[in-house]
Amino acid sequence: MQGFDFQVIFDSLPYLLGVGMVFTLKLTVLATIFALILGTLLAMMRLSSNRLVSGVAGSYVNLLRALPLILIIFWFYFLVPYIVGWLTGEGRPVPVGGFTSALITFTLFEAAYFCEIMRAGIQSIPRGQVEAGYALGLNYFGVMRHIVLPQAFRNMAPVLLTQVIVLFQDTSLVYVLSLTDFLGAANIVAQRDGRLVEMFVFAAIVYFVISYLASRLVRILQARTAVVR
Repeated sequence: MQGFDFQVIFDSLPYLLGVGMVFTLKLTVLATIFALILGTLLAMMRLSSNRLVSGVAGSYVNLLRALPLILIIFWFYFLVPYIVGWLTGEGRPVPVGGFTSALITFTLFEAAYFCEIMRAGIQSIPRGQVEAGYALGLNYFGVMRHIVLPQAFRNMAPVLLTQVIVLFQDTSLVYVLSLTDFLGAANIVAQRDGRLVEMFVFAAIVYFVISYLASRLVRILQARTAVVR
């Protein structure tokens, strides 16, 4: 550890946490919310008796899960401005910002994984409860809203949270777009002060601590939900 400069880490903490980590957490939370909503809709589509609806959702999930995330990040970063320009009739690319492009990318990508998780959760609900809901006069959406989805979310909560941890780690890939997430902020400080070892070791420790603590909480939650069931 000779020559390891701890002071550069302490001096950079306000920037690393106040700018970089805030960006990372903001992207993680928003992408989780939107991806969970879209993933749930996709799961319901995949379980639909309509082959066209089920096939479209299945194709989407299989395509997104078969492609590297970093490739999709590049695609959307460069294509979204053209898509927005086409939709708005501008006739030229419309800048949407790196954060917006990253949020769209992670939402669409993670929705494919949340879809499979939620599909398993929905299928874990006994068929008898669904039929009981129909017998009470509820329609399909009523059964899903009041009977199936609440139980599915509870059953799959540990798996969903585990995927959120993976999403938190994957947000570091926006570094390739020169966005100032936590890893990007660490790289800026490392290049500015010539302290690559200190910054990247510190970044690795922070990612490890947050992911480890979150995984421990997931295990506790999993144990409690198992007792409830």
